[in-house]
Amino acid sequence: MSCWSLYLVRCRNGTLYTGITTDVERRFEEHCNGSGAKYLRGKGPLELAFRCEIGDRGEALSLEHAVKQLGKAEKEILAAAGEMDARKLHAMLTVDSQRASD
Repeated sequence: MSCWSLYLVRCRNGTLYTGITTDVERRFEEHCNGSGAKYLRGKGPLELAFRCEIGDRGEALSLEHAVKQLGKAEKEILAAAGEMDARKLHAMLTVDSQRASD
């Protein structure tokens, strides 16, 4: 069984792209050479801003969706961390979702 990871890529214009993969280095290289996500084509140079090893694909998809719901400021907090344990990321996203529902 492959271990899935969540990652953020910073584009030249400062936007943050969120994705999941089983091999962050390979996927980032694909993004850099133009064979990755269409969204990132022509937006380089790209920087791998954040990564988090999640585990199974279902959990990675769930966390990817949660991160995509975050605002720019919250995503910047992740980017500033650079790397994070999956439990800490999950806890952070749970706190943010609870704030949003209050």
